[in-house]
Amino acid sequence: MIDEFAKGNLHGRLRRDREALLWKLDGLSEYDARRPLTATGTNLLGLVKHVATVEARYFGEVFDRPSPEPLPRWQDSDGSDLWATEDETRDQIIGFYRRTWEHSDATINELPLDAPGHVPWWPEPYSNTNLFAIMVHVLGESNRHAGHADILREGLDGRTGMRPEHEKKIDEEARAAYRAKIEQAARAAAPIKA
Repeated sequence: MIDEFAKGNLHGRLRRDREALLWKLDGLSEYDARRPLTATGTNLLGLVKHVATVEARYFGEVFDRPSPEPLPRWQDSDGSDLWATEDETRDQIIGFYRRTWEHSDATINELPLDAPGHVPWWPEPYSNTNLFAIMVHVLGESNRHAGHADILREGLDGRTGMRPEHEKKIDEEARAAYRAKIEQAARAAAPIKA
């Protein structure tokens, strides 16, 4: 009974974070969805592509249920899952992510939480694991990258939140006042020396 509750809860949260990550692309130009927004090149469409690849590997290869999507060997990972090439469309990457969900969901639905898996890219003695540990791991990865996407999207146009139905109209004046209050507290706690 507790296994089904835990599995359902983790799966529900994973589904929530998947949708939140995709929502961060809504309304963005091709350039804004793809452009590097950090010194390391992090970008919104690349986050979606990366999380899709992570899910495909963990809910596929780890349980000997390879993804139907073509993936390079994990040993050959070169960082290309972190950005979209000019030949990859947004629709292709989103489609890849959604098809990965279907494959991942089938793995989650068909296996018990204690189903054994093997992660060849994890060091010993951790490489032998189970579905529960992989669900927690992938949920953490998805949540982490959805958080990155929150910050990147806020930096682009000020939009925040996890779902469109919870989004509030941006009040620039209230935001500026709130930010100024935080800046004042930071300066008071650690005065800037001239």
